[in-house]
Amino acid sequence: MQVILLERVAKLGQMGEVVDVKPGYARNYLLPQGKALSASKANIEAFEGQKAQLEAQNLETKKEAEAMADKLNGQQFIIIRSASDSGALYGSVTTRDAAEAATAEGFTVDRKQVVLGSPIKDLGLHNVNVILHPEVEATIQLNVARSPEEAELQAAGKSIQELAAEEEAAAEFEISELFDDIGSAASDDDDDDRSEAADAQDDDAKA
Repeated sequence: MQVILLERVAKLGQMGEVVDVKPGYARNYLLPQGKALSASKANIEAFEGQKAQLEAQNLETKKEAEAMADKLNGQQFIIIRSASDSGALYGSVTTRDAAEAATAEGFTVDRKQVVLGSPIKDLGLHNVNVILHPEVEATIQLNVARSPEEAELQAAGKSIQELAAEEEAAAEFEISELFDDIGSAASDDDDDDRSEAADAQDDDAKA
């Protein structure tokens, strides 16, 4: 199926180009999203008549998107999720989660604008692209953690593995301290027993 693009579409073409696409892609995405028109003679003529206006509108929205990208690019957003000790999430972080986290911080982001390179199924820091315009995108970072405190440590550069290792080391230290205390107490008891035995021997000798 041939369509005429009303804006730049990644990996497809620029505004005004007539391209061949699969009918399903055109009907389910390009046409309802207003990104293209079927390339009929009437639509091509209509586009040519509106081309200057469409280009001006595109330039304006691009400038707005660039201004938004300047503010949004590099921002980090915290998402709290339940996870196992190994850091595997019970579920995954979705485009909706990313959009809601950004919106909660005062940015206008729709889930359809968020692009996940791969499913987010682990705790940690994850870079995510946000398509603000066909020619403008920003990169944000999702800080996925089990608590705000853990998110703060991750933001400081500590990985889940490092945090787990620190917790394990602290637990081992506490156990070691406990055994030291028990050993010290047992030693004191032995000393007391020996002292009592010596006293008893002295008493017997005097008798």
